[in-house]
Amino acid sequence: MIRDFETLRDELDQSLGGLDDRQTQLRPGGDPSRWNIQQIVDHLLLTYAATEDAMDARLQKGTPTKAKLTLAQQVGQFTLVRAGYFPHGRKAPERVAPKLDHPAAPAGVLIANVDAAILQLDRKVSAAEKMFGGKSRAVSHMMLGPMTAGDWRRFHLVHGRHHIKQISDIRAEYGV
Repeated sequence: MIRDFETLRDELDQSLGGLDDRQTQLRPGGDPSRWNIQQIVDHLLLTYAATEDAMDARLQKGTPTKAKLTLAQQVGQFTLVRAGYFPHGRKAPERVAPKLDHPAAPAGVLIANVDAAILQLDRKVSAAEKMFGGKSRAVSHMMLGPMTAGDWRRFHLVHGRHHIKQISDIRAEYGV
């Protein structure tokens, strides 16, 4: 597994460790309009699946995307991928918004799901990297435009850390 994904997996596992199924339902300030810990994890899993779908589509076509970066996408990629800053307050696209009706799950289940998903994601990104090369902006992100395999790995690490901070804040708020 590539280092960014190993780091992401380890940091997520640590942030979730020891929570029971009641604690994974905690949300900031008890506000029902905010995601609970399990929903944050569900969101991350949905983003991994969306990336896999994008990788699969390119792999099936056998060609890298022909999309060109816009100035806005260049700025977004620089901010997120290079500088490591993920902006706050953005609403998740519907496709990666967590479901609200999952049965409560303890951290062990969430960690197992995260670990399996990151391993699968690593395989897909590595397959695209092997097919298109490490420097090719082969696969497009829905908002950030065409990115390299390394950019995709870094995106998921920065995005994951954004949500790990939310999980840590919830844990601190409730003392768990």
